[in-house]
Amino acid sequence: MDLGIRGRRAIVCASSRGLGRACAEALAREGVHVTLNAREAAALKDAADAIAAAHGVEVRSVAGDIAREETRQGLLEACPEPDILVNNNGGPPPGRFADWDRDAWLGALDANMLAPLAMIRAVLDGMCERGFGRIVNVTSAMVKTPLSPMGLSTGARTGLTSVCKALSRDVAHRNVTLNNLLPERIDTARQRGMAELRAKLGGVSIEQAYDEMKASIAAGRLGRPEEFGDACAFLCSAQAGFISGQNLQLDGGSYAGLL
Repeated sequence: MDLGIRGRRAIVCASSRGLGRACAEALAREGVHVTLNAREAAALKDAADAIAAAHGVEVRSVAGDIAREETRQGLLEACPEPDILVNNNGGPPPGRFADWDRDAWLGALDANMLAPLAMIRAVLDGMCERGFGRIVNVTSAMVKTPLSPMGLSTGARTGLTSVCKALSRDVAHRNVTLNNLLPERIDTARQRGMAELRAKLGGVSIEQAYDEMKASIAAGRLGRPEEFGDACAFLCSAQAGFISGQNLQLDGGSYAGLL
């Protein structure tokens, strides 16, 4: 299927690896010119070079923490009129509610709610004026199935979800959509870190920790990053203009609820 976005321009945050990289790759494969972002300049350059070589699109990059205003400004200078915005950022580590002080909560809000909202605020009016916009937020399955060790992440990302649901109703008539991707157990470096933590705390091997992860998924396996990226690309497509304000779970069919 031709997604009808060839020649469009996208900003993809936190995209040198993992889920952000998968989204950037999928968009570039569809002919979208991408502006990438990551904290580590060397990894970012490697990703930009690889995507440009593989897909023949224009690739720009801005190094820095997306939670910092100067990084966001740099992205908007590199891509002043984006048609697509993919908000992504690493989540705060799991922990215990009793250990999270005010600074921990503010850090989570800055990284996973306020930074993406600032990016949306900067691009939304332009998308509406041009009559096309696709905004996708990478959040977490924890938004719908919260677990206490992931409280920092789910608190911030649920706030982002609520604001974007409200905004989606305001701009749908301008062919601008806002949707969320909710990953669970996608085979990335973050999952490797979670497996290592489980192995350390539970006294099991890394392989056993991975087996436990797979067993928790109805599909019996971890998700592949490219599956996630393809879902993102479709939500950014011309064909997805009637899909907005939604939470798409990529969890191998594991969520037990109806809504």
